[in-house]
Amino acid sequence: MIAGDGLLMRAKPRLGRLTRAQVLGLCDAAIAHGNALIDITARANLQLRGVRDTGWQALLDRLLTLDLVDGDPVIEQRRNILIAPDWRADDDSHRIVGELLTRLNELPDLPGKMGFVIDAGRGCALQGEVGDFRIERGGNGGLILRADGRPAGVAVAAGKEVDALIALAHWFVASGGGDAGRMARHTAALPEWTCGDLLPAPSAARIAPGPHELGMAHGLPFGRVEARVLAGMMEASSARAVRIAPWRVLVVEGAPAVQVDGLIDDPADPLLHVDACPGVPCCPQATVETRDLARRLAPHVAGRLHVSGCAKGCARPRSADVTLTGRDGLFDLSLNARAGGPAVRSALGPADLLAQFGTV
Repeated sequence: MIAGDGLLMRAKPRLGRLTRAQVLGLCDAAIAHGNALIDITARANLQLRGVRDTGWQALLDRLLTLDLVDGDPVIEQRRNILIAPDWRADDDSHRIVGELLTRLNELPDLPGKMGFVIDAGRGCALQGEVGDFRIERGGNGGLILRADGRPAGVAVAAGKEVDALIALAHWFVASGGGDAGRMARHTAALPEWTCGDLLPAPSAARIAPGPHELGMAHGLPFGRVEARVLAGMMEASSARAVRIAPWRVLVVEGAPAVQVDGLIDDPADPLLHVDACPGVPCCPQATVETRDLARRLAPHVAGRLHVSGCAKGCARPRSADVTLTGRDGLFDLSLNARAGGPAVRSALGPADLLAQFGTV
């Protein structure tokens, strides 16, 4: 897609994990064909920014070689799978995603943003993340199938999880779900075989920056990392791979507990509670600069802060305690709202906002 800083290309690492060779290859490609900036998305995918018109084909070829893009565009579009990032080899999450990846050809054509959540660890790590067709750990300890937007699900037998996901996806299309676009917005009554009263297990703690049993977890300010920083971190350590968490966190397998300039290593860093889109000049929809202001406000705002360059709210689709929405070069201030929500104050400049939150 086209962004204000050039073309943007997305890569979807299988199982949310890149090997050491894939990380180094991706960083090299981002430097050679883009502006060397890599973003993490809310679905634990990667976006390479600033890709030149003359370089996108070479970058795509490189991503194909690295096995970060599927050669079949239909399969690539269907490969929207979010897995709990703390999976272990051969556990339920790993097993289910592995099978789903081999059976994507059995899915119907779904709206572009629809996807699957596989959250089958000891607790539910992804309850707050968007995903239409979900396999989760149930409160009773077993696995459940749950349609997004419904509070409860139905038990699913071990080894039958992918069958159930595919069947639910086919029902969604056959029942007119394409018009709604997402499972949570689809109002048709679910088929009887999917209806149950089993609630997901309690939410598991999110992975925070700092030492982790897999290695070292690093937070990315606003979900962005420079390719040189990421490559340097890998080359300076014995790291085997990197896992992507949808909370703008990278878990570096086998890495020592060391600080990395440009990344967040303190779980109390206020930037972890801030969402801010690229803003001006990176996004043509934005009318305001976002991230410099967000950095200055972060230590002074209690709760979640969302700074959005426009009313689309791409960085955070949900409400935040404090939301600033760009409009005609100034900001609207909303409380407990999404971007574009009702404003308590309007047409505020950065100086007004800094004064509002006691930073000057």
